[in-house]
Amino acid sequence: MGGPPDPPEGTPEGAPGGGEDEYRSVVFDESFVRAARLQEYSAQERITDHAPAVRRRPPLRRGGLSRQVLVLFLLIAVAFGTAIYMGVRHPYQAPAAKEPAEPLRMTVVPLAPQGKVPGTTDPEQLYANSPAAQFRVGAEGVTLPASRRTAHFSDGQVMNALITAKDYIVRSSLDPEVLTGGETRSVRVLLAPDQLDQFDQSFARPTADGRHAPTGWLVRFDPSRVELADREIRVQGTMQTAETDSTTLEVATDHTFVYAVRAAGADQDAEVSLFTVRRELLFRFDRDDLRLHQAQLVLSDVQAGPLSCAEDSTARLRPLLAGQTAEEGGPAGTDPYATGSAPALCGSLATGAQPKP
Repeated sequence: MGGPPDPPEGTPEGAPGGGEDEYRSVVFDESFVRAARLQEYSAQERITDHAPAVRRRPPLRRGGLSRQVLVLFLLIAVAFGTAIYMGVRHPYQAPAAKEPAEPLRMTVVPLAPQGKVPGTTDPEQLYANSPAAQFRVGAEGVTLPASRRTAHFSDGQVMNALITAKDYIVRSSLDPEVLTGGETRSVRVLLAPDQLDQFDQSFARPTADGRHAPTGWLVRFDPSRVELADREIRVQGTMQTAETDSTTLEVATDHTFVYAVRAAGADQDAEVSLFTVRRELLFRFDRDDLRLHQAQLVLSDVQAGPLSCAEDSTARLRPLLAGQTAEEGGPAGTDPYATGSAPALCGSLATGAQPKP
């Protein structure tokens, strides 16, 4: 026999198994009630207006999202304003337009000896008896001065300019491959792109016009005439930096190089003589040059001897060797009516610049 059936109205409220058992775990807190979309009218409202039992509530307006949007907008505005301020006030900003590099202007002055060129079989003895006795050897003679910041360039940028200038001097004056007339690329890669055409034209078609002499770019001997008797080249000189404007830094260098040379293909016991080259170079740098480790070489003044004024020193240097004297005659004639040409120059090598017998 079964138990008594459920009443027709269902299980009485509060009785075991009543309908509220399935909602016993649900808690209707105040936030849940406030968030409800339907709201029951009060008894008075129902009597007065004969309205439905419930009405739809207007959606709640949340202020949290608006505050987040406002904060985000303020952060973006502050960041944008800071970027504009730094862009205007930053001292290292790049110039709006980069000016093309100035073409190199150069002079090469041969120095003729007043008598026979002194020589001996011992290069060390020649150096010891010459004004180069206290010079340093190789790249150690190209010393860097203390780098000091300028109004618009930092210590690091000034040092980068000095290092680039030194690299150019070392490669163009001390590299045996460059000195013997074969290698030029190691020097070329240090130049600003705007000067590469002038550099290439100088070696393809050397001209004594003050613009296209290979010996204005680097020290270059005629390998068919001479060779290095000692690779420990003596060097002494100075380097100075200066800021010309807010976008340009210059490095002025003045170095004297002394080479021990002898006739090409001569025996090891053949007489050796000294050959001296003084190079005064002016380098110019903008911020792109400093970043790319390249330079604009804008001025090159070279004095070299002993040389013969009758020899052409535009493409290669042909030193007078031990026991030789300068040929009669001066440099090639200068035409004052010709435009675009440089005057032919020649000097006399002082006796004190030669090694003592």
